[in-house]
Amino acid sequence: MQTAMTTHGEPIDAPFALPAPDLGAWRAGNTGTEGVWRFDSGAPGRQVMISALVHGNELCGAWALLGLLQAGVRPRQGTLTLAFANLAAFDRFDAARPDAARFVEQDLNRQWIDARMQAGDTLERRRAAALQPFVRQADWLLDLHSMHEPSAPLLLTGVQPRNLSLARAMGAPEHIVIDAGHQDGVRLRDYGRFGLPDDAAGDSRSLLVECGWHGDLASRAVARDQCLRFLQASGCVDAADLAQRLPGWRLPDAPRQWALEVTGGVVAASERFAFTQPFTGLEVIERAGTVIGDNNGQPVTTPYDDCVLVMPSTRQARAGVTVVRFARRRPL
Repeated sequence: MQTAMTTHGEPIDAPFALPAPDLGAWRAGNTGTEGVWRFDSGAPGRQVMISALVHGNELCGAWALLGLLQAGVRPRQGTLTLAFANLAAFDRFDAARPDAARFVEQDLNRQWIDARMQAGDTLERRRAAALQPFVRQADWLLDLHSMHEPSAPLLLTGVQPRNLSLARAMGAPEHIVIDAGHQDGVRLRDYGRFGLPDDAAGDSRSLLVECGWHGDLASRAVARDQCLRFLQASGCVDAADLAQRLPGWRLPDAPRQWALEVTGGVVAASERFAFTQPFTGLEVIERAGTVIGDNNGQPVTTPYDDCVLVMPSTRQARAGVTVVRFARRRPL
């Protein structure tokens, strides 16, 4: 196994253990859009979608979708759509330099704005436009991701109470992030009616799960577990059929769940942003005003006591990119 390197050449301590899946014939899809599979039960019901590879180096979700396809999982009501999102970025994957495969030209998970997709001036914007019809049709969406740093899994709900209720019903993972997204663009899970308040969104639900570090074998197990829980909660697939087709996919429930309410974040002024310590996430900083980083000569301090750091990382640091978010923690 190789030790992974960042795009700037710094080593990551842990070996990148998760291999890239061979998608083979499953890559083609069955919809006329590469990488997208859609199965229609013929019975009324929710239109459910699970997406993976929004970032080409986040392999755990691709493994989970591949497992669903190989197991022949099909909806008993409504429809089920499975999408391998950024195949062009995935094709660039190299375990020695995984960050280089995050995207080709732009972060696909910041392009979910109609004007950007209509512009079609980058590969990722054209791909978002190709995926847009499937996203618009979906009632429930699960978007599978992994993280730059070794850390416990996180389930991101956005700020809508309906998604927080779904996260609670799923029973895992332990940490649930309530956040409004990023400054530099709209995420897939916030697009269209997924981003609307509860009273205007109908039956829509959307979750983004960060399954752990990109190269950790455990991230694949988390992705599979989250797919199983999400499909079961949706009612799209028969629970007994899931249990039979996907033995071993369900992990233990979280002993408790914590809500992490994001109150703000830090946007890098340049690629020179630096933390004072090698934070990886979920650190609780006891005192307000504690210096945790340097942003082009400006100290970065915690805004309140017992501040939780959410997904701190400089792996993709450049002007305009969020490098850490601050959150308050409470029992869910």
